[in-house]
Amino acid sequence: MTTIRTTNRWRGVSAIALLAGGLGILFSSPLVLLSGVVGVAFAAYARTASAPAVELDVTRTLSDDDPLPGDEVTVQLTVENVGSATLPDLRIVDGVPDALAVVDGSARLGTALRPGKTAHLTYAVEAERGDHAFDSPLVVARDFSGATEVETAADCETALTVVPKLGTTVDVPLRAQTTQYTGRVTTDTGGSGIEFYGTREYRRGDPLARVDWNRLARTGDLTTVEFREERAASVVVVVDTRDAAYLARGEGERNAVQYGVDAAGKIATKLLDAGDRVGLAALGPRTCWLGPGAGHDHRARARDLLATHPAFSPVPSDETFYPTSRLKWLRKRLPASSQVLFLTPLCDEFGVKTARRLDAQGHLVTVVSVNPTAAGTPGERLARTERTRRISALRSSNIRVVDWDPDDLLGVALERTARRWRA
Repeated sequence: MTTIRTTNRWRGVSAIALLAGGLGILFSSPLVLLSGVVGVAFAAYARTASAPAVELDVTRTLSDDDPLPGDEVTVQLTVENVGSATLPDLRIVDGVPDALAVVDGSARLGTALRPGKTAHLTYAVEAERGDHAFDSPLVVARDFSGATEVETAADCETALTVVPKLGTTVDVPLRAQTTQYTGRVTTDTGGSGIEFYGTREYRRGDPLARVDWNRLARTGDLTTVEFREERAASVVVVVDTRDAAYLARGEGERNAVQYGVDAAGKIATKLLDAGDRVGLAALGPRTCWLGPGAGHDHRARARDLLATHPAFSPVPSDETFYPTSRLKWLRKRLPASSQVLFLTPLCDEFGVKTARRLDAQGHLVTVVSVNPTAAGTPGERLARTERTRRISALRSSNIRVVDWDPDDLLGVALERTARRWRA
């Protein structure tokens, strides 16, 4: 869409010029009279000037088409004047996606451009997980007098997809809710495993490797050794993506949802590597659901959803969030035998209520909560105190909470909490 408008740059010049001309005649001053004549000429030119014809060819190139989160990507915008008129005052603002922060240079350019000439705009952005579509650059061109300007958008489509490499080196502390599949969570039943559980009378078909030959030689009794079975857990990793969860400690810092989605990817990958069945869900204005599963295809699906699904966007959605209906939607999809890893900053009572309701329904809940609060002002200190109170309330309800300071690695917070639970 193209808009033509006047800038009112020469407003009042005509009156001042006529006044100067009158004073020049009144006092017989040729210099004052001449200034009035020049002013009238400028005013007349500004009134008769036409809007500049803007014909531009704009291309945008990226230095890296497949960056990782945190990488710097250099963006170069090339603008060519393919028209026949000179553009004496050309201003361009590139359409940088909201989630990409400009870390070097500027996404703005001001220049004059003759026909056939080109201008270059170069800046760098920090890659952030997700699909990012650049908007068309905004172009504003003025005529020589600056009295008339044309505002338009130059067609230039560019998309950047950032998919992180997932994984963590620290085990995720799960609770004892398991499935019938073999995995790493120990149970109170005997079978195949590595930890001794007990012995029982030999049954036909028992593996010879589990026969207690020493006891047979000593007493003549044929018995079978049983080990503590390890089963797989069914886990759904739920990320709090409400607008209220997009909290950050300061301007320009990463928000709690970004930390939560990154943590969800690392946790899901670790659990899948351990043989557990893992699902994903977003609890916010936009819904996303991936039922618990395993295997390479499931891992790839989870990775792509966390990286590109709009429900996990690094910036808040403008859609309305309905707490009751969204919670019902989640509860209907959770398998009966699954436990929940809930990633929420605990910025309000919603996180506490949600964790308690899911736990009361039989889904063992573990809350992983990144701390987005600061301590610089009385209001920030109050918010931090309220969050600490919510953590204590959950722990008093026998719900495990991982209190994660973003200055620490996720693995450090998980290991610290695991030691606390084992103590």
